[in-house]
Amino acid sequence: MMISKNARRFAGACLMTCASFALTGTAFAQTTIKMAMSSVADLENDNGMTAWIMQNYVNSHSDNLKFEVYGSSALGGDQDVLQAMQLGAGATMHVGGTAVYNSIVPVGGVLDLPFLWQDFDHVGRALDGELGAKLEARFEESGFKVLGWGYSWGYRNVVTNGKAIEKPEDIKGLKIRTIQSPVYVAALNAMGANATPMAFGEIYTALQTGVLDGFEHAASMVYSSKLYEVSDHVALTRHLFGPTVLTYSLTLWNQLSEEDQKVLTDAAKFAIEVNRAMAPVRERKALQQLEDVGMTITNVDTTQFKKDAVPLQDELAADLDATDLLKLIRDAQ
Repeated sequence: MMISKNARRFAGACLMTCASFALTGTAFAQTTIKMAMSSVADLENDNGMTAWIMQNYVNSHSDNLKFEVYGSSALGGDQDVLQAMQLGAGATMHVGGTAVYNSIVPVGGVLDLPFLWQDFDHVGRALDGELGAKLEARFEESGFKVLGWGYSWGYRNVVTNGKAIEKPEDIKGLKIRTIQSPVYVAALNAMGANATPMAFGEIYTALQTGVLDGFEHAASMVYSSKLYEVSDHVALTRHLFGPTVLTYSLTLWNQLSEEDQKVLTDAAKFAIEVNRAMAPVRERKALQQLEDVGMTITNVDTTQFKKDAVPLQDELAADLDATDLLKLIRDAQ
C-alpha cells in the first residue's frame, strides 16, 4: 500500500510531538512531599502554621517539588507515620512534638522532662547549640533528617471536664490523657494523676464517653482541635514544654538533589523562625480564646511540683542515658 507524502509528514509530526510531550513530562516530573501531623491543618496551632509556611515556600520556590499537607492523622497516627518514614514509605515529612519520637529515639525524651524549661528563649538557646547537634545525630541514626527545632505555642496544662483544678491535690487520681511516652506518663503520675497514654485523635471521644477526666496540652491545640467542646477547665500547671521537630525520611532525603535539599532547608529555616516568633503571642491568644468560649482558667501553685521534679529529672535522664544532655539544658538557662 502506498503512503502519501502528506501522510508521512503528518505521521512524522505526530511522532515529534509525542516525543516532545514525553521529554517535557520527564523534565517536569515532580517529587511529591507529604507532610503528616496529628494536629488539625489550620493556622491556629503551631504544627499547622509550620506546615502551611513550608508548603507555600516550597511550592513557590521550586518547580521540582510539590508539597502537600495532611493533618488530623490523615496518613495514620504518629507512630504509624514515623515507622513508615523510617522505611521511606507513606509520609515524607512529619511535624510534631518531640515526645512522639520517644519510643524510637529514647534519648530525645530528655527534652520532655517535667518543669525543665524556664521560658521560650531557654529552649532556643539549648537546641541551637551542642544539644541540638547531638540529638540530630541520634535522629539520623534512627532514619530521620532533622530540618529544624520549633516551639510549641505554649506550655502544656491540665484540662478537665467537670472538675476544676484549683490546688495541686485536686489532680490526684484523675485519669488524664497524655502522650504515649514513658517520660510523660512518669511526669503526670508524679503530679498525682492517673496518666492515661492515648493517641491524640482519640481524646475527643474519650472525654465524651467519660473514659477520661481530662488531658494535658497547650492551649492552642485545645482551641484548634475544638476540645473545648468536651472540656470545661484549664489549670495553668505549665508542667511540660514539648519542643516540636521537623523531620524528613532520611531514605527519601538522600534521594533528593542538592538543589531540592536547599529549598527544603531554607523553607524549614523560615518556618521555624516564624513559629518561634509567634509562640508567646499565640499562647496568650489561645488562652483568651478558650476563656471566650466559656472555659475557666485557674492558676495552680506548682512550687512543690517543681521541687519534686528535680530528682525525677535526674532519674529519668539516667534511665534514658541522657545525663550529659540534661546538663547541657540546665547550663543553657
